[in-house]
Amino acid sequence: MAVRPRSSSVARSLRHLLAEVQQAPFVVDGLRSGDRLAAAAGRERGPAPVRLLEAVIDEDDELTAVAAVHALARVVDDGADAVLAGLLSHPRAFLREHASWALGSRLPALDAIGRLVEVVVGGGFSGVLAQRTLARWAVSAPAEVALAVEGTLAGAAGAAGAAGAAGAAGAAGAAGPVVRSRLVETLGLVPGPLPGPSLVAFAADPGEHPSVRLAAVAALGDRPADLGAVAVVRRLSAAGGDLGTVAQLAAVDLGIDAVGRGEAGSGLTVAQLFLHADVDRDLSRAGAGDNGGVATLLVRLGDALAERPGVGRVLTLSRGTPRAALDGLSSGEGHLLTPVPLLTEPVSAAQAWPSRVAAERGIRRVLRTHHADVLHLRMAEVGSLAAAEVARELGIPVVFTLAPDPHAVIHALDMTGALHRGNFGSEDEREHYWFRARLVQRLAADAAHVVLFPRPELQHDMRELLGLDVAAQPDRFTVVPEGIDLGVSAAAAAQVERSGPPGPALADLDALVATLPEHRRRLPLVISVGRLHRVKGMATLVEAWAGDPELAERCNLVIVGGDLAEPSPDEREQLDLISGVLERFPRAAAGLLLPGHRPHDVVAVWLAAARAGRVDGPGPDGVYVCSSLKEEFGLALLEALASGLVVVGPAAGGPATYIEDGVTGVLVDTRRPDEVARGIRAAFGLASAPGQPQRVDRALTRIRADFTVQGMAERLGAIYAGAARAAERS
Repeated sequence: MAVRPRSSSVARSLRHLLAEVQQAPFVVDGLRSGDRLAAAAGRERGPAPVRLLEAVIDEDDELTAVAAVHALARVVDDGADAVLAGLLSHPRAFLREHASWALGSRLPALDAIGRLVEVVVGGGFSGVLAQRTLARWAVSAPAEVALAVEGTLAGAAGAAGAAGAAGAAGAAGAAGPVVRSRLVETLGLVPGPLPGPSLVAFAADPGEHPSVRLAAVAALGDRPADLGAVAVVRRLSAAGGDLGTVAQLAAVDLGIDAVGRGEAGSGLTVAQLFLHADVDRDLSRAGAGDNGGVATLLVRLGDALAERPGVGRVLTLSRGTPRAALDGLSSGEGHLLTPVPLLTEPVSAAQAWPSRVAAERGIRRVLRTHHADVLHLRMAEVGSLAAAEVARELGIPVVFTLAPDPHAVIHALDMTGALHRGNFGSEDEREHYWFRARLVQRLAADAAHVVLFPRPELQHDMRELLGLDVAAQPDRFTVVPEGIDLGVSAAAAAQVERSGPPGPALADLDALVATLPEHRRRLPLVISVGRLHRVKGMATLVEAWAGDPELAERCNLVIVGGDLAEPSPDEREQLDLISGVLERFPRAAAGLLLPGHRPHDVVAVWLAAARAGRVDGPGPDGVYVCSSLKEEFGLALLEALASGLVVVGPAAGGPATYIEDGVTGVLVDTRRPDEVARGIRAAFGLASAPGQPQRVDRALTRIRADFTVQGMAERLGAIYAGAARAAERS
C-alpha cells in the first residue's frame, strides 16, 4: 500500500524509508531497511511521525508492521509511548511481542508497567522481552516495578487457591507455580532493598511450590548479601535435592562459600558454550534435539585447544543439573565440562529464551570461578545473549563466530515462498528472526574479534545478507574453517576392516539392516546424519529419494538423528512430514531406516561401513547426503568425506568451499527434491567410477591441509591470545 504523509512536518526521509521497507524485494532487504527507518525516526519529534508509523501497523504487511513498531520506539514524543503501550493488548501476538521489546529503549511509562507484567505472566518469548524491559525500567523506577510484580504475585496466589478450592486445580493449578516462579524471577531483577524481604519469604516458605522456592533462592545469590539472605541461603544449603544444591550455588554467588575464590590457571583460560546440548565426553546424545554438529565440535575442539601451548584451561559450557553445575566449579586444568543449570526441562534453542536469567547467572558463576580470559560465542541464541551480557559486566573479551544466520535461513525460506512479508510476524513468533538478526549485529559490533566461515563469495554474502563490509576492517575479521578429528575416522575404518566378530557399532548396523525385506538387505546406503529440524531438510531428502522410483529401488535410505522416543516439537514436525511423503510413495517405505540418534563414534563406524559394505549388512559404495536448506559449514559432510564416501551437499555456504563438484561430491540446490535426487544419482556414478583410491586420497589431502580440528585450534589459539592481550592493554 502506498504511504501518504499525514503532515508536512514528517520528514521526507522518513516517508521515503517507510516506502523502502514496503517495497523491499526480499525479507532480508526489509530487515536492513527497517534499521534505516528506525534511525530516521530517531531524528523526528511530535505527533506526525507517530501517526504515519501507527497507520501501517494494522495493515496486512507484517514485515512493515514490525519495522514500524521499532521505528516508533525511536520517535521523541509521548504519543509513541501511548501507541506502544496500547500494542501490549493487541490481539495479534507478534505485535504484543515487539511492543514489549521496543518499550525497553524508552523511559519508564508507568501506565505500561502493569501490562508488561501481564505479558510476563503469559510467558514465552514475549514474556522474556517484557521481563527485559521491566528490568531496565526498574533501574530508575524500582518501587513501581516491584509493587506491580508483587501485586500480580498476590493475585496469582489467590487465583490458584480459588481454583483449587473449586476443584479445578487441573489447568490453573498446573500453571500457577510456573507463573509464580517467573514472577519471582522478575522480582529478583529489581535493584534496591524493596524486593529482598519478599524473596527471602518465598525461599524460606516450605508451603511454596519447589519451583518458586528455587527461583527465589537463585535470585538471592545475585543480590547484596544482607543478613536475611545469607541466613536463609546457609540454612537451605543443608537441604536435600535441587533446593539444597541451588542454595549452595547461591552461596557461591554471594561469596560466602569457598568455591569461586580459586586461583587463575597457569595459561590462558578459554570459555566456549552451547547451552542447548547435553554435552558429555562420549557425545552420546549427538543428533538428538539440538545436539548437532556444534556440540560435537565443542568437545573435539576443547580437547585440541587444551593441548595448545599457552592454553591452560578450556571451559565448555552446556546445560546440566544443579548438582553437575556445582561439581563443575571444581578447579582443574585441561578441558573442563562446566554445566549451567537452567532449572527447566530441556527444550529446543527456539524455546529456550525464557532461560535467559538462569543462563546469565550460571554463566557468570562459571566465568568468574574459573577466571576466564576470553569467551567464544557462536550463533544468535539465548546462551550468546546471556554470555555477552556477563562478558561485558566482567570485562572479558569476546570472540564471535559470525554466520549469516538467521539471515541465510530467512532468504532461503523467502526464495521457497515459505516466508514473506505477509506472514513474517507470525513466523517470527516461532523463530524470532528479527531479534536474532539484531543480536547478531550487536555481537559482531561488540566483539574483540570476529571469526568467519569460508564461503565461495564471502564478501558478497556478508554485504547482501548482513549489510556488512568485511573488507573495510580486515584486522577485525579472520576466516577460520571448522575442523574434524581424522583419528576418529581412522579408528572407525579400522573397526570395519578388522576380521572377527563385529563390535557393538557394527552389530547395531547389521541388526538395523536385517529389519529390511530380504531383497533389500544388500543394497548400498544413502546415509544422512543430523538433527530432525526443518533447516536440515530431512523431509526433502526423503521426498527426493522416495519420489524417484528407480532410485528408491536402487538403494536404502538411512537418516541418523532425532530422539524418536520423546521427540521435540521440531522433531515431531519433521517425522510427520516424512510420514506424509511415505503416504504419497508407499512402496519406498520398505527401504527407509530411521534409527534415531547414535553416539558420534558409532556414526563414524556406520559411515565407514556404508563405503566398504558388510558381508551381512549393506552393500558397498554408498553415498552421503546433506540436504540442509542452509549449511554454514557442515562437519558431518567433512566426516563423510574423510570416511571415503562420495557426498552430496548444498551448493551455497561452506560445503561449496571443500566439495569438488563432480570429483569428490556433487553440489545441488537443496531446496528442490528433484535436484537432490539428481545429486544422489550422480554421486552413485562417482562412487563406482574408476580411480576410487585417488578420489579418497584427494579428499583426505584437502581435509588434512585445511579442515582438521587441530588446525582450527591453532588458528583460534592465536586469535584468543591476541584478544586477551588487547584486553589487558585497555
